Amino acid sequence: KELRNAKGLSQLQMQLLTGNNQSDDSKIENGTRTLSFSQCKHIALALDASMDDLAGLTDQPEPYPRAKQ
Repeated sequence: KELRNAKGLSQLQMQLLTGNNQSDDSKIENGTRTLSFSQCKHIALALDASMDDLAGLTDQPEPYPRAKQ
């Protein structure tokens, strides 16, 4: 939630960026639902953050360099 707010995004905007259900996102932010790997990946991409940061494994919010697609 802190990262989403820091980026100035609403839950609805996150839903549009990630494809996640707004209700699921709310539960994830409140800690009543866990993330799937796919959801975590989509949220990290939308917030330009690392999955490690989302999981609380690092204090560095910057993502690793993205793979060329």
